[in-house]
Formats: sequence, structure tokens, C-alpha cells
Amino acid sequence: MFQDKAGDIWFGTNDDGVCRYDGHSFIYFTEKDGFSGNTVRGILQADNGDLWFATSGGVCRYDGRSFTTFTVVDGLSHNDVWSMLRDRHGTLWIGTQGGVSRYDGKAFTSFPIPAAGARQFPTAMSSPHLVWSIFEDSRGNLWFGTNGGGVYRYDGRSLANFTDNDGLANNFVFSMLQDRSGNLWFGTNGGLSRYNGESFTSFTESEGLSSNSVWTILEDATGNLWLGTAGGGLCRFDGSSFTRYSQKDGLGSHHVQSILEDKDGTLWVGTSGGVYRYNGTMFTNFTTERAGQ
Repeated sequence: MFQDKAGDIWFGTNDDGVCRYDGHSFIYFTEKDGFSGNTVRGILQADNGDLWFATSGGVCRYDGRSFTTFTVVDGLSHNDVWSMLRDRHGTLWIGTQGGVSRYDGKAFTSFPIPAAGARQFPTAMSSPHLVWSIFEDSRGNLWFGTNGGGVYRYDGRSLANFTDNDGLANNFVFSMLQDRSGNLWFGTNGGLSRYNGESFTSFTESEGLSSNSVWTILEDATGNLWLGTAGGGLCRFDGSSFTRYSQKDGLGSHHVQSILEDKDGTLWVGTSGGVYRYNGTMFTNFTTERAGQ
């Protein structure tokens, strides 16, 4: 999910393309409209207003009028795209099933990340080159979350690898975030890890985390961490304890893939059962039926 400069919210779906919500109505864009792939896993906006989408059919750029698709034909490492980041210099970093590509606005170049040495994969995605997440920290370092190889930090010159041997909760890294205190957080398939620059501290179901599989992380305006999990619903961490939100609270799905805090402070929760809007007291569900799909 992503809120653009105009305030519209974009929802990337698993089979129905991308959906734009202006606060009143939903508009879908699919392959029939020139969109690159009907599964959307990342959305960002460039300084010029163009929107970029990471999809199952390559990378797609939308200038407000039409879509332009970039694929392996253009130099992309693989058409199945899982993560995307625009760094402080304007370079686009794209994590695919076949590794990482870098786009400078003119051409795509491969950025080599070592293949994971994992022999067993806990998800349906068994590619050792898959990069689930890409993040830029406050110092300009780039971090790459891999499919079994832990996390890699790139300082502009060389790569440094951190794995469970260093204290990371698990080597399958789905999401990353840096909080306002400078700590880095990693959502993995074996729990949540915090890195203070020197050592890792991990949190699992034993500490109150609702599920050890953490798909997404968001820090809200008040400093709370919100965690989207596989099987454990939505979880909030206030720095000392975890609070779980599930069906009894009005959240109808236990699988949370994305979280967004909009400009008004409202929380949006993307699940396998549609999107939920949370105003702090209750969840309101939006599905394809309500969106007119």
C-alpha cells in the first residue's frame, strides 16, 4: 500500500492488479489497461510524480496517463519482482526472483548478491537469488533481505553479511525498518530482530509476538511498531510489550501482508481478506465486493 503526493491510496493486490482509492471510489488498473502484472508487491513515487510498481510481470511506471513496462528484455534480472527502493540519489533498486537490478534512469545493471545456501525453503518461493526486501538507512547504507542468506549491508564499496550466526532471528528476511532512535528492525521467518549497530536482540512468540513469521513492519507517528504476520494477524509493539489484533477485534484475517499509516494518522492493514482501515478503536473492511470489482 502507498499514499501518493495527491493523497490517493494505492493498493497492490495479489491477482487483480493495482487499485487507486481517492477517498470515495476505487479504480482498478490491470494488464488490460497496460499494467505490467496483476500481482503487485511494491509501490513508490519519484520526485517528478511518476509512480513505480514492482509486479509479477516486471517493473511498471505510471506517469498519470499511461503505463510503461520494463522487463528482462530491458535488462531487468527477472520479471518476478518482490521488492523495490528508490535511494537518496534517485537510483532505483529492484529485488527480483533472480537477484537485484539497479536502474539509473537510463539502463538496468545487475547488482550481485550471493546466492543463499539454504537447502530448505519455508515458503513457496525456493529461489536462492530472491531478495524479499531492500532498505536504505539514515547513513545511506543499503540493506538487502534475502531468501535464506540473511541480510546484506552495502556501504557503497563492499557487502557485509549478517546471519543467524551473528544473532539474526532467521536467515529469511521479509521486511526491514529503521526506527526514530536509529535501531534497525528485521522481520524474518523466525521472529523479529533489533540491531543497534553492534548486536542483535530477537523477539519471538515466547516474548509475546503473535507469529514468528513477520512479513511487514511500520513505525507509526507515536513510535509504536506495527507488525504484519503470517498466521498471527496484526501485532503492535510499544517497546516493552506486544498487543495482538485479530478476529475478536474486528480484523478478519490472520495473514497481514502490508501496513500503511496515511497522512491523517489512520492505519490501513492489507490482508488476505481485503484491506482494513483502523481508526484506533475499530476496523472497517474493504473487499472487492465493496470496491465494485
